[in-house]
Amino acid sequence: MPRICLVLEAEEESGSEFLVTLLKMAADAIGPIDACFCMDSGAFDYNNLWITSSLRGICILDVTVEGGKSAYHSGEVGGIVPETFRVMRALLDRLDDPLTGKCLKELDCPIPQWKVEEAEYMAKLSGTGMYTKYAVHDGVKMVEQDDLVKLYLNNQWNANLSVTGADGLPPVGMAGNAVRASTSVRCSMRLPPSMDP
Repeated sequence: MPRICLVLEAEEESGSEFLVTLLKMAADAIGPIDACFCMDSGAFDYNNLWITSSLRGICILDVTVEGGKSAYHSGEVGGIVPETFRVMRALLDRLDDPLTGKCLKELDCPIPQWKVEEAEYMAKLSGTGMYTKYAVHDGVKMVEQDDLVKLYLNNQWNANLSVTGADGLPPVGMAGNAVRASTSVRCSMRLPPSMDP
């Protein structure tokens, strides 16, 4: 019977900042490792054992654009002081195409043939269930929903940008006619499995 050591990691969504430190501290208790399994990437169904063939990496970047040293009335400075959300939008457009979501070409990595074959298999196995399991509003079309192989590869291999947080924007109900002093966003860029982050 093999010796199994279970490590429960509970800070994943905040970046797993202390996981490596914890593993180093517990190295003697864990002992030599022959195989490591991460049970966190989901499964297609509960009737089979599913093994994840690759995981994308992640690069998280906090960006702040500053303009005026304070907020000014838009009637006074609109068209004079740069609007920080506009500048932020232009910077984000350098990372991914605002119409397609495709990331800049520097984040492309060749997709191995085995991954393409896996995508074809999963597209046949799941059909539209690959995306219909997610509730969206009427009229929302999934990215590449008409090509399930591309949709799968977009989720399993290709780079993808998500803006996961923002500062400097008041709630709509409290927003005044002000050119704000700054806009900040947190960018979460998923990276291809073969890319050196």
